[in-house]
Amino acid sequence: MINGKDWQQEQERLDAVTEELQSRIAEVEPEVSGLRDQVVDIRKQFWEEVTVNTSTDEDFEETFYSIKQQEALLNERERSHKLRLQRYKSMKRLLPSPYFGRIDFHGDGLKHSEEVYIGVSSFIDKDGLDFLVYDWRTPIASMYYDHSPGAAQYDTPGGQITGNMTLKRQYQIRDGKLQNVFDTSVTIGDELLQQVLGKGADNQMKSIVATIQKEQNVIIRDDKSHMLIVQGAAGSGKTSAALQRVAYLLYKHRERLSADQIVLFSPNPMFNSYVSTVLPELGEENMQQTTFQEYLAYWLGGTMTLEDPFEQIECVLTAAGSEGAEARLISMKYKASEAFLHALQNYALWLGKEGMLFQSITFRDRELITAEQMKAQFYSYDSSIRLMNRVLLLQEWLLKELASLEGQEQEAEWVQDELDYLDTDQYAEAYSMLRKKYEREQAVFDFTQQYVDLYGDRPETEQGEEEIFDFALQEEEMLRRMIVKAHFKPLRREVKRLQFIDVIGLYSQLFGDEALYLQMTGEAEVPQHWSEICRQTKEKLSRHELFYEDATPFLYLKELLEGTRTNTVVRHIFVDEGQDYSPFQYVFLKRLFPRARMTVLGDFGQAIFPQATQLHDVNSPLIGLYGPEDTSLIRLVQSYRSTRQIVEFTKSLLPGEEIVPFNRSGEKPSLVVTDTVEKRATRILQDLAALQAEGYDSIAVITKTAAESREAYGALTAQGGAELRLITKETQRFEKGVSVLPVYLAKGVEFDAVLIYDASPQTYQRESERKHFYTACTRAMHRLLLYTTGDWTPLVQGLDSALYEEVR
Repeated sequence: MINGKDWQQEQERLDAVTEELQSRIAEVEPEVSGLRDQVVDIRKQFWEEVTVNTSTDEDFEETFYSIKQQEALLNERERSHKLRLQRYKSMKRLLPSPYFGRIDFHGDGLKHSEEVYIGVSSFIDKDGLDFLVYDWRTPIASMYYDHSPGAAQYDTPGGQITGNMTLKRQYQIRDGKLQNVFDTSVTIGDELLQQVLGKGADNQMKSIVATIQKEQNVIIRDDKSHMLIVQGAAGSGKTSAALQRVAYLLYKHRERLSADQIVLFSPNPMFNSYVSTVLPELGEENMQQTTFQEYLAYWLGGTMTLEDPFEQIECVLTAAGSEGAEARLISMKYKASEAFLHALQNYALWLGKEGMLFQSITFRDRELITAEQMKAQFYSYDSSIRLMNRVLLLQEWLLKELASLEGQEQEAEWVQDELDYLDTDQYAEAYSMLRKKYEREQAVFDFTQQYVDLYGDRPETEQGEEEIFDFALQEEEMLRRMIVKAHFKPLRREVKRLQFIDVIGLYSQLFGDEALYLQMTGEAEVPQHWSEICRQTKEKLSRHELFYEDATPFLYLKELLEGTRTNTVVRHIFVDEGQDYSPFQYVFLKRLFPRARMTVLGDFGQAIFPQATQLHDVNSPLIGLYGPEDTSLIRLVQSYRSTRQIVEFTKSLLPGEEIVPFNRSGEKPSLVVTDTVEKRATRILQDLAALQAEGYDSIAVITKTAAESREAYGALTAQGGAELRLITKETQRFEKGVSVLPVYLAKGVEFDAVLIYDASPQTYQRESERKHFYTACTRAMHRLLLYTTGDWTPLVQGLDSALYEEVR
């Protein structure tokens, strides 16, 4: 803590900044309100001020320029309003706590030190000469995170500035009053972190700009890597740092980067609500947020029913030992691999020579164009033409064939039948079209007659000789064309959408004869249980359904045939829980966003999905995605979320993993043994009540599967458990209170207290479930309780008993 004199000076300085903020807010507030009213008025009066007149060229030109003038005025007002509103909101955000840090920096060659106060946004004095507060993202503010007092430097667009940091100070300010002031020699002092981390969990993630650590700052300010991989222990702040990174990028590149050019791939929809307030707290708009499943559903959901990753993991957890379970697990891993990606690429090359499958175009129970005709036409094109380009040539041929067949179809008997039952509106439409045609032809006839009168000879015309316009005859022809055209319209639409390609058949063709698969793909061997893998896959496809592990390869093959869908607008993509994405999916994302840089955040210790990608060392397949020279791998080993006792317990579940607990003390995890399931429910309810009485209002009862969540929820509510919330994959919002949920939906979220509903061998028996168990336990910030009605899971039995307290 600082002495009394320094404290008084700091409070006086804070009072002065607060007073200036209040004055400027009061000054800007009427302007913001007034400009908003002006914009609304201009929008309302936009057309009232403009007389639309297109009678002559001069009138049209006058109208055009009048509209442009009004549009320019509106745009200027809206721009002014937006800038003032941003400044107003920025000052309102600063008012309760204008800054959180200070450094005194004496630049080399300068006479005086500069006092740099750091907050969530910049605030300049009224004269526009001095920064009263520097935005944490400014280059000079980086020293606060990266250096201790002593020699220091920071980078600017004009080069590196060197000098000496003579002071680093941290503040806790609430409602314009100093609460705490610390001088520190490290990035963020333990005192401040202890207080921040000791608070309860919120229903939304908060900004961490006041407590950014040096290693997190490297992530935030990395502006060179095309691929940034962050392997972070549970609770290491990797997701928080990534969100601050978004804010930093939007600030630094504000002239050419906007929030809608950044996409975050989240682990589940509920996570989106959990992180939704971080960027607005920093004065930035939220980026686009989605899940990979939502992207797959967008492109395939109209024709295929997709399994989601949560259904897949449920299968892994519940079907162990059942018939076909081992084959399914092998299938999941193989179809997520780079090997299968290369197999599909080779398969596309093979299809360029033979094996393409098409769907006949049928009309009124007969084939207009057969699949064999399409195949013959397709392979008649030069084999050097790329597969997707030959598909487009075939599409063009099909549209021409349909146009020809449409003309022939007009004489069919069914057309006469429909002609007899047309309503008056259709006749009126035909008559109107004929009237227009007649008027055009009459105009040509009149011109011809005038020509003859003048020159005594007829001009050459395409008709050759004058035709007599027969309304009755031409009306019937027009109606026949209209009828057939309407019936052929869906056929043309299907061809334009490339629905003549039998994509399901082509994907299914892969899963047949083993020898043919090796021939088509160039693979040296097939996975174990190949025949069972093929049976399961083809059975699913026959119902127009896809396993989760098939969805990305299926879409990839579809794009190899139809052309790649790319998004060249997006500049940055962030993948959270990146260990749960497959190498195949990463290649797909790179193809989808060819101009984007990628930031991947994950913890291989929490890799609970079978398609997991290794992140934590130089052997990660992600290194090769952009190349080692454009890839940075950062490891975060310090865990801040949980108390030291909880981290020591959870790190012992993953022997060999480097995890360093932050020195925040708490109670040891409690291992509670009860005699029966009913007594377990009773004890859990008692513990929930006690935890809530202690002030913990974000509590999770975590289970292994969704079925177990429903069972736990039912058992607890049956004994009077009120205000429990059952979380499912459809849950859209994260809220405080007591939640009952499976472990895979708790990923990325933290709770004040976590209760592991069943830590018995019946639930966690296999070694493959170790990471599920670890993930569940690491959600706890302050308290961790585990329950069993008999023995403990083998994952716990081997632990040092000093790490926990057993309660019977």
